[in-house]
Amino acid sequence: MRLLVISHTPHYRRDGVVVGWGSTVREIDELSTLFDSVVHLAPSYPGTAPGSAMAYKSSSIRLRPVPPAGGERLRDKICIPMRYPCYARAILQERRQADVIHVRAPANISLLALALLWFLGSPKLRWAKYAGDWNRRVGEPVSYRLQRWWLLRGWHRGVVTVNGRAPKQPHHVHSFLNPCLTRAELEDGLVASRGKQLCQPVQLVFVGRIESAKGADLCLEILARLEQSGFLAQLDLIGEGAERAQFEQKARDLGVFEHVKFHGGLPRDTLGQFYERAHFILLPSDSEGWPKVLSEAMAYGVVPIASAVGSIPEYLTHFSTGQSIASRKSLLFSAAIDGYLRAPSRWQEHSRNAVKAAKQFSYSHYLRAVANLLELPAVVEPTPP
Repeated sequence: MRLLVISHTPHYRRDGVVVGWGSTVREIDELSTLFDSVVHLAPSYPGTAPGSAMAYKSSSIRLRPVPPAGGERLRDKICIPMRYPCYARAILQERRQADVIHVRAPANISLLALALLWFLGSPKLRWAKYAGDWNRRVGEPVSYRLQRWWLLRGWHRGVVTVNGRAPKQPHHVHSFLNPCLTRAELEDGLVASRGKQLCQPVQLVFVGRIESAKGADLCLEILARLEQSGFLAQLDLIGEGAERAQFEQKARDLGVFEHVKFHGGLPRDTLGQFYERAHFILLPSDSEGWPKVLSEAMAYGVVPIASAVGSIPEYLTHFSTGQSIASRKSLLFSAAIDGYLRAPSRWQEHSRNAVKAAKQFSYSHYLRAVANLLELPAVVEPTPP
């Protein structure tokens, strides 16, 4: 069986080796165990790869690079349709050898791929993954709404996997847990979580793009409010972003610079040391599906305090592992942490629940679900690295 993956995952070259966005590379590495070969059709960027980028481990994966499209500037957005002929040509060429097409939405290239699948007769197996907020209705790009509308109607003639569950969900739409953990990582997290206690200084961690949309600046305000309430706290900010210098100055202005560390982008295999000592992971983001960093941290007994967007409130409530905050106000986030500090037994309960729930975000769990969805041969349990 041959799999064609179509996504907007950025790829680069580092020392002559293709590297890509770490979380997607890891997921496709795991998916490759279900197939004889995998082609990943995705954009390749010039310049230096971010620290979080990583190489594929599986030799059965081949990148089919295409030029990037899109950006923040209006002229970048206007130029997106100019890339479509190139994208269409690559998709049509690669799909001839594919037994399964997997489109990762929402993205510019996935919009085109979904439209093409309406016309194409083969391959018969089509699987779209909508990684964004499946239930969002306000403040998102028109192209995202269009892709969700298209997928809801099944016009790509295949199945869809989404984060969370919506009312009256069509039969071809399936709720999946977003995978991010190997068996070895689960075991490391379990060991690290044993004996973990909520104490001061409170250890906070943020993992993601260092930008306002992800709430990195709000994390600084949360830290400042905790210290104003008389608590000792430390914050690790892990990620890259154009607003980093601005946020460093904000930390100085708030008087918390000495208690914040900006680490930049880090490889996935270094994050365990931060999760191991963290009490809370903060994510005051304005839009998410289900962020993998939350389940990564949960495996280590870290309690999430995150915005009530996407499937975050559904999962945190279901697993009883943290709190979702309805408004992106630092006061509400700091108040949630304050509540745990005044009732540490509650934090302990949520920390234990987080470790248990993390098992359901394993790659093993995911591969079994994908094999059942696509009616593929039985999954062989992967060997821990």
